[in-house]
Amino acid sequence: MAKKKSSPINTDYDADDIQVLKGLEGVRKRPAMYIGDTSKKGLQHLVFEVLDNCVDEAMAGYATKIKVIFFENNQVQISDNGRGIPIDEHPEFKKPAIEVIMEYLHSGGKFDKKSYKISGGLHGVGLSVVNALTEKLEVQIRRDGVIYKQIFSRGSKITEPEITEINGESKTGTKITFYPDPEIFEFDPSERIFNFSTIANRMRELAFLTPQAKFEIFDELTEENEEYQYEGGIKEFVSYLNKDKQLLHSDIIQINDIYEEEDGFTTYVDIAMQYNQGYQSNILTYANTINTLEGGAHLTGFKTALTRTLNAYIENDMEKKYKDIVLSGPDTREGLSAVVSVKLPNPQFESQTKIKLGNTEIRQIVSQIVNDKVMQYLEENPDSAKKIVLKTINAKKARDAAQKARQMIRRKSALDNARMPGKLADCSSNKPEDCEIFIVEGDSAGGSAKQGRDRTYQAILPLRGKILNVEKARMDKILQNNEIQAIIKALGTGVHGISEEEDDFDISKLRYHKVIIFCDADVDGHHIETLLLTFFFRYMRPLIDDGYLYMAVPPLYRVSYKKTQQFVYSDQEKEKQIAELKQKYGLKNAESIKVQRYKGLGEMNPDELYDTTMNKDTRILKKVVYDDFLEHDIIFNKLMGPEVKARKKFIIQNYNKVNTLDI
Repeated sequence: MAKKKSSPINTDYDADDIQVLKGLEGVRKRPAMYIGDTSKKGLQHLVFEVLDNCVDEAMAGYATKIKVIFFENNQVQISDNGRGIPIDEHPEFKKPAIEVIMEYLHSGGKFDKKSYKISGGLHGVGLSVVNALTEKLEVQIRRDGVIYKQIFSRGSKITEPEITEINGESKTGTKITFYPDPEIFEFDPSERIFNFSTIANRMRELAFLTPQAKFEIFDELTEENEEYQYEGGIKEFVSYLNKDKQLLHSDIIQINDIYEEEDGFTTYVDIAMQYNQGYQSNILTYANTINTLEGGAHLTGFKTALTRTLNAYIENDMEKKYKDIVLSGPDTREGLSAVVSVKLPNPQFESQTKIKLGNTEIRQIVSQIVNDKVMQYLEENPDSAKKIVLKTINAKKARDAAQKARQMIRRKSALDNARMPGKLADCSSNKPEDCEIFIVEGDSAGGSAKQGRDRTYQAILPLRGKILNVEKARMDKILQNNEIQAIIKALGTGVHGISEEEDDFDISKLRYHKVIIFCDADVDGHHIETLLLTFFFRYMRPLIDDGYLYMAVPPLYRVSYKKTQQFVYSDQEKEKQIAELKQKYGLKNAESIKVQRYKGLGEMNPDELYDTTMNKDTRILKKVVYDDFLEHDIIFNKLMGPEVKARKKFIIQNYNKVNTLDI
């Protein structure tokens, strides 16, 4: 009889196996629960947690200046001139209140609404989480006639308070200086840890939402410096969103109202909106200045009321020929830039990272206010009202045409037995996880790529010229474009964005798990890359979110001398290679060294193209990543004017083996 194998799992399970994590150990064990992840997004979130506390002081009417400084040693300092964190002894814990706040989860002054009627930091975990996840954190507080300094590390204090009297000085405020814990976060300490533009963009948003405060950000190493203060608030925010757009009406619709609750607390609703002549909508939502990236009840209330109000206006105030038209939500939001900001005493977010507002009552509050105020605006501004309504009616007609075009594509696909585009050179494997498709600029490069590829798993789809600029076209025109049709058919997923009621996109039908944009390293190539990125962002966004979209990095030069040759990817690499060849062969000048500049992929023979750009072992790919902490859709407001200039927002100019592309 065979001997029974012992199980590697301990089958005993009793009270001794139950662990209780003390203090902030739980945060260090599971940091993603509190800050989302431990990559660069989590690093930026540490700054945002402290920044939110400063903004709460500004909203309470105490802070007028908020500043962030990045030091050369990668420490960051966030300061405000508010009241200063309390330093007197806590009655229960018998230690300074700042120590309680730093060392205990769910501690703070935002639970009973006495100190803060409105705040973004709600759970009492912000500063304690930052403390738990930093190697060193120094707090400096000015209040009660003293300067209070103390140092913490990994959740606990490591020094006793240092208190200096400042007689006769009335300044108050808080400075938090910290360095992230390399045991928790993934970063190279020799590089800049924090992203200046990411933090600056968030501070610009906060400046629009908190007009009473001035925001400053400074990097000691690069000497970058920005200052933001917008006394016009979110009205200026909408102007900023629309500054590169052709406006439909000159005035900005602004809605300010309050809702008094029975318990005496007040909800503030602040909305600004303006239509432009484009086709994309850009609605940013905030709850207590927190950017709710996934919207929530306030966004639902806004959308519902806008659609209902415009339909009511058509029925009651427009000409008879329009009476039977019923708009849907996407029709009423075409070309709309809007900021929806609510401030409420007890917001309920779906997680500590606060990306979606869950308060059900706010939906009805926002809906009623928008319904009343927008109808009032339309009735008082008939010229603007007519422009807005006619645009929404045209949007409906275009959406109906797009649905017909989609149905035609479906019928044609069925009749064609779902055949792929004629220009597609498909691979032989039918396993999507093994397959990749190169979307190649031009027939010439497409021909070289087809000859050089590995036919087992690499497919080639050449495009003719530049695809349609989807930022400047409605869905019906987009679906009629031959190059876009070829992409949609080849990938097999369908597209987002035709209607809210019916969505064609299905990521499970993706035929290739690497979709690689493959364009020339020149101005036209950069332009085509930008157009493709925009199309994927708008209508196939899950390809980016799920990590399927990449960009190939072709070499810029071939540097050769006698039998030695090297492909290089930048001017710096070229100069370095030339210098190495001169030294190796004792050359006095570089005249005998041949340098070939590849202006297009078609200039490379199939073997060169495969070895440098398509071979899994030698190529360089950039993964396209959308970072929610960047400017959200604000980036794309600037995207197409001019398109090539916007490429600097896409490309990180360092050619590492593993690279990312932030959009």
